[in-house]
Amino acid sequence: MARVPRHVLRRLLSVGEDPHAIVAAAPPVPLRRIFRRFWPYTRGGRRWLALLLLFSLIGPVLDGAEVWIFKIVVDEVLVPRDLGPFLWIALAYLGLVIGSGILGFVDEVTSTWVSERFLLALRADVFRHVQGLSLGFFARRRLGDLLSRITGDVDAVETFLLSGVANALYYVVEVAVFLGLLFYLRWDLTLLALVIVPLFWSAARHFSRLIKDASRERRRRSGSLSAIAEESLGNVALVQAYNRQGWEQRRFERESLGKFRAAMTSARIRAVYGPVVEVIEVTGALAVMALGTWKLAQGELTLGGLLVFLALISKLYSPIRNLSHLSNTFFAASASAERIIELLDQRPQVVETAGARRLVRARGDVEFDGVSFRYPGTSRWALSGVSFQVASGGTLALVGASGAGKSTAAKLLLRFYDPDQGVVRLDGTDLSELRLAELRENVAVVLQETLVFHGTVRENIAYGRPEATEADIVAAARAADAEEFIRLLPEGYDTLVGQRGRMLSGGQCQRLAIARAMIRDAPVLLLDEPTTGLDARSGRRIMDPLRRLMAGRTTLVISHNLLTVRDATCIVVLDEGRVVERGTHDELLARGGTYARLHRLNAATGPALDGSSPTGRVLS
Repeated sequence: MARVPRHVLRRLLSVGEDPHAIVAAAPPVPLRRIFRRFWPYTRGGRRWLALLLLFSLIGPVLDGAEVWIFKIVVDEVLVPRDLGPFLWIALAYLGLVIGSGILGFVDEVTSTWVSERFLLALRADVFRHVQGLSLGFFARRRLGDLLSRITGDVDAVETFLLSGVANALYYVVEVAVFLGLLFYLRWDLTLLALVIVPLFWSAARHFSRLIKDASRERRRRSGSLSAIAEESLGNVALVQAYNRQGWEQRRFERESLGKFRAAMTSARIRAVYGPVVEVIEVTGALAVMALGTWKLAQGELTLGGLLVFLALISKLYSPIRNLSHLSNTFFAASASAERIIELLDQRPQVVETAGARRLVRARGDVEFDGVSFRYPGTSRWALSGVSFQVASGGTLALVGASGAGKSTAAKLLLRFYDPDQGVVRLDGTDLSELRLAELRENVAVVLQETLVFHGTVRENIAYGRPEATEADIVAAARAADAEEFIRLLPEGYDTLVGQRGRMLSGGQCQRLAIARAMIRDAPVLLLDEPTTGLDARSGRRIMDPLRRLMAGRTTLVISHNLLTVRDATCIVVLDEGRVVERGTHDELLARGGTYARLHRLNAATGPALDGSSPTGRVLS
């Protein structure tokens, strides 16, 4: 029977494992390594740490002086009933209170400034690090969990490194000051009071591991909740269209229940820990009170001395208790620090080599030489032995069925990934030997997924070139056949388009993306389905602007639009990641192979964008 309560207690104070976790727990990290990892971020506020340390020394001294004045009041005013010394005692006490208030104000402002500077540096560095990670990392991770780490977990690291350390110093100085006063009053009573101190640390050590496990689970569940909320609300149109609100709600409630259980486990641990510490503290105080009362009866101690001693004992136990609580806070905050360290330890798959070559403005010669690539974690080759080249100013079109590898080639050109085999070259230089930022400065893109930011129309167009003038923005909008609908918007170019462009139609978002590519004015142009979302009339209207944009630029086109394909210098047909045909539009039709078959399969889908026969479309 004795085993039952222990078993029940163990279940109450432990966090169960979830085999179907949406977000995995971060690997455990020793406290010493956590300190070493984050200490450099205090660089901007270190000169103020000495001032905070001084405050930690002065504060407890003032507190001790206030308690000591209470002894003087009892022994020199209350017991002898003499009001003579009361005036100077009152003034001294008032001065101490005012001094403590001023010290507290300066300490609060300074410590907040140091903490916020730390958070500013750490959060900016974490965000900068995450933005530099390769696309493969984001394909494996949930965005909501990343947001949870950048916000809530970063705040907890500050508690671990600065606020917690500052409080620990303050408590240590308090213990030293009050111990000194206690030994000055009665060394024997002080030794008795210190007998229970090891019990404080024993309790803290036992409970800290439990608290860390519960805190780690709470932080993981917080990341899971953020991930589910971001996914569900970010795809709310799909959720509502398929009536999946109930399923999404159950997913959210399941993770909420997991966080609730972790929070309750943490609460039970703290609820048990609090009374344990209180019993230890009361036991020590009662022992001191008993011996002190006997000393008072023997005339070895004054009433004021006994009362002040008991007050100082309370003051002594308070920082000791706080130090033991603080150790639990350290372990709880370390769970968040582990999640940040795991994030910072991630390395991008695509890195810039040391001594990478400068690239001011490329000529635009693009070459794929025996390129093979498969996405991380997959066994299927997205591209296998693909070779083609397009000279400066030329146009190459990639066509093929969905999943043939067309968009993968575009990602390799932008160096979102590096090929597993073969080389991608720009102006005869391996992309891996060029500076990454300068490579992308030389490429303008219109990706298959229309990407629009929550901002004004003007800001979305100028995203391609932030220094663009108003005339440049208007010209790009006009060339992309976007000016007409922009003028009809409530505030024209100052109209907010909403998150992911939800205030606009798909075709309007696509035309903004085309205008953004136009204003970029890069020597290499990458068009991944540039007419996606456009009706035949709108698609026909942008053909001339696209031709003007492509003139004099090396263009890689992935498109359903036969007009763009027909104009290409070379058409490369991909099938399951391999090049199966290449040539001009007329040559490939005459050959009667894969290209011609795709052409025939889509002949009945409707009129071409140029208004010609239904054969004017090609599947890509």
